Amino acid sequence: MDMNRIRARIDEMTADLLRQQSRDGAWRLCFDSGTATDSYLIILLRLLEWPDEHLIRMLAARIASMQQPNGAWKVYPDETEGNLEATAEAYYALLSAGFYHAADLRMVRAKQFILKQGGLAEAKNLLTQVIFAATGQAEWPRLLRIPLEAFFSDLGIGLDLFSLSGHARVHLVPTLIMANKQFARRTASMPLLSDLFAGPSRAFTNDTTWISALNGFIASLPLTSLLPASSPTALERAEAFMFERIEPNGTLLTFSTATILMILSLLALDYSPQSPAVNQLLSGTISLICVDRPHLQVASSEVWDTAMLSYALREAGLTPNHNALERAGRYLLERQQIRFGDWARRLPDTPAGGWGFSDVNTLYPDVDDSVAALRAIRPYATEENGFYANWQRGLNWVLAMRNDDGGWPAFEREGMQLPASFFTFEGSADISTDPSTVDLASRVLGFLGNELDMTIGNQWLDDSVQWVLSQQTRDGSWYGRWGISFIHGTGAAIQGMTAVGMPNDHPAIKKGIKWLLDIQNEDGGWGESCHSDKAKHYVPLHASTPSQTAWALDALMAANAKPTAAIERGVEALLQTLERRDWTYFYPTGAAQPGSMYVFYPSNNYIWPLLTLSTILKKYGS
Repeated sequence: MDMNRIRARIDEMTADLLRQQSRDGAWRLCFDSGTATDSYLIILLRLLEWPDEHLIRMLAARIASMQQPNGAWKVYPDETEGNLEATAEAYYALLSAGFYHAADLRMVRAKQFILKQGGLAEAKNLLTQVIFAATGQAEWPRLLRIPLEAFFSDLGIGLDLFSLSGHARVHLVPTLIMANKQFARRTASMPLLSDLFAGPSRAFTNDTTWISALNGFIASLPLTSLLPASSPTALERAEAFMFERIEPNGTLLTFSTATILMILSLLALDYSPQSPAVNQLLSGTISLICVDRPHLQVASSEVWDTAMLSYALREAGLTPNHNALERAGRYLLERQQIRFGDWARRLPDTPAGGWGFSDVNTLYPDVDDSVAALRAIRPYATEENGFYANWQRGLNWVLAMRNDDGGWPAFEREGMQLPASFFTFEGSADISTDPSTVDLASRVLGFLGNELDMTIGNQWLDDSVQWVLSQQTRDGSWYGRWGISFIHGTGAAIQGMTAVGMPNDHPAIKKGIKWLLDIQNEDGGWGESCHSDKAKHYVPLHASTPSQTAWALDALMAANAKPTAAIERGVEALLQTLERRDWTYFYPTGAAQPGSMYVFYPSNNYIWPLLTLSTILKKYGS
């Protein structure tokens, strides 16, 4: 390995990052999740008759630029043929924008693709169905006609809203408001899309489960008549639930998608499109548009990017007293959360102290961002400057979030869970719950081992290691929920367990390393398709990406005191992927909603390669 070349690449990436840092110390990079949110925003703006033609034109142009030759849109580059939901959403948005017409060749091809897939009735994504139903293009699924009293009444049937993940709740509540009201609104400028259905029915075909029949039964119960006269109605309680979770920028728990649904639900509750509440929510939504491209982010990633990039830069050689790192540290310290969010329902005696994903997140801290922030601010959290108590409070919050199984969730400690089959939407089993995950649990282990020198031999820590071990698949890999997918999970698991003292020759470690070596590409790198996330088994990309190559290399280095031929080939492949900047550089290696939404983090091509290359120099450079 050419250490001078590695050092030069590190220096070049460092200089590039320093140029991109904002004045307040944050990095503001685009959280790019494809075309879905852009489509929803265009449809919403037309529904509200919001006169921002420049914004609509830019969003429409971006959507159009991502259409495939066969007329379809994809949610990841190697998706077979295309994605029905993404294509239907894009088709709807472009026609609503008014700059494209049904007779245009691109639109004709898009419609042909939709009908070839069985028509709009075959769409299985929750947000797709809700957007089309709320704007009068499809029937409301019976699956969603759950009376609000089931969740917002002391006399309900035992459905616990807080059994769902936090992100599922804030999307479901506005949806149920609309479904209960059978809300549908369409303006004159919006198209009529009944011809996207292959037959006369405008119902979705996945709306045929046991819950549909149960919903009909629930709807027949006179629950509302049983409530005391002084009790708030279920609609009022659902409305209050949403307003109580508005973040300072006007978004619902920082999610643009949830905020869009809330706007639609307020219209269903007879709010005027010009009302202050709608205007606040719309302004919040628009504030999430990327600074460098016309794309509406699902949520912005400033805290995550700043915490991870500042840590990577420190590992790359910047000293903690470097101005850029000190500014990043101050930025992160100011965003430690002090408010009690829904997580406190299961941890009422734990003080707030975590960090969230986004710049304005004050209610929805998560384990991954909190660990990243704790690691980044550690040099600046001393007793002398008064911030040590903040750091300790954050650490206590992370430790308290551990589940009884020994793993860590993303956002909330475990509770009762609804059956996985409760909803049949695409990816609903993954998105509606928040269980322990290997990638998050392993990153916590890595933090505890590397930063706090904690090692196995302590029962508490041993239980967490045993949980990670229990999640290993037969082929030796681990599934990672928040990255793509088995390379991500396997890299994290091996790093986390070795950081707390798991010996390199442990059978599980050896089996995981063998799996990584078996899937190494001919060019020396690693690459995994987003299809793995949906299929729940490894699917090769047949090309190497920077972040996935870095994840695999990190695992190999954790298990090898000396460089191996596989490591040397992997480093060469990593350097080449960073230099080429072809389609593999922009491949989405972040996971959001399995089968429906994947994320390209620009920061991924800095964070993980920088950490990997820095480890190469430190471990093998002498």
